[in-house]
Amino acid sequence: MLAVSSCLLGCDCKYNGGNNEDERIIKLSEVKPVIPICPEKLGQLPIPRPPAEIRNGDGADVLDGKARVVNKQGKDVTNEFIEGAYQALQQIRMNGITTAVLKSRSPSCGKGRIYTGDFSGELKDGHGVTTALFKRNGIQVYTEEDIEKLL
Repeated sequence: MLAVSSCLLGCDCKYNGGNNEDERIIKLSEVKPVIPICPEKLGQLPIPRPPAEIRNGDGADVLDGKARVVNKQGKDVTNEFIEGAYQALQQIRMNGITTAVLKSRSPSCGKGRIYTGDFSGELKDGHGVTTALFKRNGIQVYTEEDIEKLL
């Protein structure tokens, strides 16, 4: 069983009210059981909502209190991102899941590369908040960009 970012399965939970449906993920869900998760929704953020990025670090820094998640309007949404990450972790633990496929570059789900925090469209090295928490807890994380490793 896998945990999968809901937006990759076609759920309209993306910040702008849309989704990131990915045919490879849909096909994967047809052969492997999946649990859809959306940490931002689990953190009680509305849909739609202003885009958010991590400032002064990455998801691990957010978890350690060294960085913040701020939306494009300047509102600090760090607590919502942390709450959503822990809620997602609880859901996958309750289902015995040890592998997740999460949305690349997301401030919640990104793995390896995330947006810089200044809404310029540029990327930096690092993980999103949920990915950082999952990795700390031994959960294997993939993105739609490296899904072939699971096939």
